[in-house]
Amino acid sequence: MAGTSRHDRAMSLEAKRQLSVTSDPVERLRLQCLSRGSSGIKGLGRTFKIMDDNNNRSLDLKEFLKGLNDYGIPMEKQEATALFQLFDRDQSGTIDFDEFLVTLRPQMSKARKEVVMEAFRKLDKTSDGVITIEDLQGVYNAQYHPKYRNGEWTQDQVFRTFLDSFDSPYDKDGKVTKEEFVNYYCGVSASIDSDVYFILMMKNAWKL
Repeated sequence: MAGTSRHDRAMSLEAKRQLSVTSDPVERLRLQCLSRGSSGIKGLGRTFKIMDDNNNRSLDLKEFLKGLNDYGIPMEKQEATALFQLFDRDQSGTIDFDEFLVTLRPQMSKARKEVVMEAFRKLDKTSDGVITIEDLQGVYNAQYHPKYRNGEWTQDQVFRTFLDSFDSPYDKDGKVTKEEFVNYYCGVSASIDSDVYFILMMKNAWKL
């Protein structure tokens, strides 16, 4: 996998710097998520998903405020309410969960999206739209991992840790959906200016 911890640190610092000069409420929320690293937006999505008790994939204002609070995003109620109203385009009193996450995700160019999807398809050997430990066998080589080499971890533990890096810190289920994979790389992408460098990094990481 690409060494993304360096990108995460750079992105986190840049997001915090931009937060101090940005007044746009959507951009502020995006930056607060990105300041937590590549998985920040996905983690917020997971927090909302857990709260969506009736599985209707929408949130009312009360759920929205609680989700921000549970995820630890400091925001005045007035600012959060104004933000909710921006997402509630049809003024129904609820916001569409998927639309919210898509709006919040940093935009990726078409070329970047294509290479991310190429990597996902390569990893998703069973073509069921979810990457699991079984998919990784034969695609991701665990034998080079230092903890596998010194006998501390089994191959499955290496795979699980690898999958967890794409997962939300609050709900690691050992499975990575297409949406989670794209969300993760939207975060990584936000820290890399050059399309050429991003595509090269992906091709090297996944041997595409």
